[in-house]
Amino acid sequence: MDICDVNGVSLGVDEFGETDALLVLCLGAPTMLSWPDALCEQLAEQGRHVVCCDLRDAGASSHGDLESPDYTLRDLAADAAELARTFDGRPAHLAGIGISGMVAQVAALDHPEAFSALTLIGTRPVAPGPVDDDLPDHDEATMGSLFSRPQPDWTDVDSVTDYMAEGARILGDDPEEARAVAARIWARTQSSDSEQGSVPTQNSDPEAHLADQLGMVFSRLDCQPRWRERLPQLRVPTLVMHGRRDPFFPVGNGEALAREIPGARLLTLEEASTAVPVADFPEVVRAMASL
Repeated sequence: MDICDVNGVSLGVDEFGETDALLVLCLGAPTMLSWPDALCEQLAEQGRHVVCCDLRDAGASSHGDLESPDYTLRDLAADAAELARTFDGRPAHLAGIGISGMVAQVAALDHPEAFSALTLIGTRPVAPGPVDDDLPDHDEATMGSLFSRPQPDWTDVDSVTDYMAEGARILGDDPEEARAVAARIWARTQSSDSEQGSVPTQNSDPEAHLADQLGMVFSRLDCQPRWRERLPQLRVPTLVMHGRRDPFFPVGNGEALAREIPGARLLTLEEASTAVPVADFPEVVRAMASL
């Protein structure tokens, strides 16, 4: 793991594969651990230089006011474009998952010269908040079960990993995989007032842990203006992947993206929910490497 400075902020990054290979930039949601190491390694074996990054206010990246972030969705999109230019002079394959899929859409629209391909996994064409009438919203019963639980002690790793594992079970994801990822996220969470690029010896900032585990800062961003109506302007090969069983962003959202982005391919993962199952890694890698 390393730190890369772009647009006046520091972003945590990790790399897989040969640095002279074609770049695939994977945006975290919000941390880079949204992308399983094994998936990145398999993609690197297909002749790709995979770079995963933490978004601002997540992981090893710059932290500010977690309650009132002073940047917008379009700033995150600009970060992605500048990061791609930093690692490779050629246009990059940009990939986003969940909330970072929103960043990826805006980045490809605002900075078309920076990207040669686009992968969108488990995301939707509108910002957090009220959904468009023609798009399926979060499954109400699932959300009720997910958000009615007592909050964990965000400064206690066992409490946090239990909470995230149970959340994964409710969503239909692998709870033990979620537990392992949550522990890794917890271990590298830095306090909002810590020196950038360092992990404090005692992770005692509950807001920082909440932000890293649940991406709550993203819901507080200014995500205007809308970008859905601009999707037909995209001119890069695009792969849209979505879990058939996703109750958070139901599959109709991925179907809408595939309809509205010219030439986009839709790959529906029949047994998946919000996370990409290990069994689907080979198919996902083949699809991404084909762009």
